[in-house]
Parts: sequence; C-alpha cells; structure tokens
Amino acid sequence: MIQTIDLKKGMVFEKDGKLLKVLSINHHKPGKGNTLMQMDIQDLRSGSIVHTTMRPSEKVEQVNVDKRNAQYLYDEGDNSVFMDLETYEQYEISENQISEEKKFMVENMQVQLHFVGAELVGIELPVTVTLTVADTQPMVKGATIDGGGKPATMNTGVVVQVPSFIKNGDEIIVNTTDGSYKSRA
Repeated sequence: MIQTIDLKKGMVFEKDGKLLKVLSINHHKPGKGNTLMQMDIQDLRSGSIVHTTMRPSEKVEQVNVDKRNAQYLYDEGDNSVFMDLETYEQYEISENQISEEKKFMVENMQVQLHFVGAELVGIELPVTVTLTVADTQPMVKGATIDGGGKPATMNTGVVVQVPSFIKNGDEIIVNTTDGSYKSRA
C-alpha cells in the first residue's frame, strides 16, 4: 500500500478493481482545509482519462509493472501489433489504451511494453522520435530563425510547433513527453 502523496507521474496503482496510471499530479492547498491531490489518471484497461481529487493520506495498492523491449509492427483494425524483441511473440493492444502514444509512433520503432502479470496494459515510447513533416506553411521571406515558429503536421498526424525554416519533407526530432520540437534530424 502507498499513500497518494507518494504517487508520481507514470506510477500505476489499483483502486476499486481498476488499474490506473498517473498522467499528471498536483498538490493543491486551498485557503481553508486540508491539502488535496488533484490527478489526471488513465484507466489502463479501457483507456479512459479522468480528473480526480484524493486526500494525501488515502492509501492505494501500488502495482508492479514489468517492462519488455518490443518493436511496433503495424496496425490491424483498432489494434496495434508489437513484437517482443527477446521471444519474438506478437502482442496486440487497443488504440484506446495508447491514444496519446499513437501520435508519435512510426512502424519499426522500438518501445517498451508494460505488463501487469500476463496482461499488456500499455507502452512507453522513447523520449525522442524522428518524424517527417507532412504539411506546413512555406517560409516567409525575412523571418528570423528564432521567430515565433509555425505549426507543422507530421506524417503521424500530430501537430508540432516548429521554427519558420522547416519545410515539407524535413525530418525533425520531437520530444514525446510534451510534443515539442527539438532539432532537425
């Protein structure tokens, strides 16, 4: 058992028979009363995300997550297929469960599969990925490198704010934790 005040982003716990993952957490101290823990949590089985408030002293059951190296192969219907790099077994996971990660996934990329017992409950992406710019506005003459930037749609569909000199077809490195532009590839 662990108190909610000890929870951190990315931790998995069990409550009311549900496997829940902490997406964001905030200690909130109102003017009067006790401190509250405001959290965005994701149900790992259904993929639904909810905002909830808990008392810091409330106890939850921390769950051990096994991580295995895998490769993203392809999509089949509403599922994504991954291959364990050690055993070569293939696993499917619903796109509802990995909707946020899906924005950064390209075929053949390496990820980590998260298992609770024998159940596949999620994936972990590398910190950065290389994506190709599918659509962006052309560079404006006279724009500076450190200007405000412009939105660019990647080959995976995610929109990233990029510098003005980036053009269609460029490969860029994107941070998967916050979706920000890092550099050219």
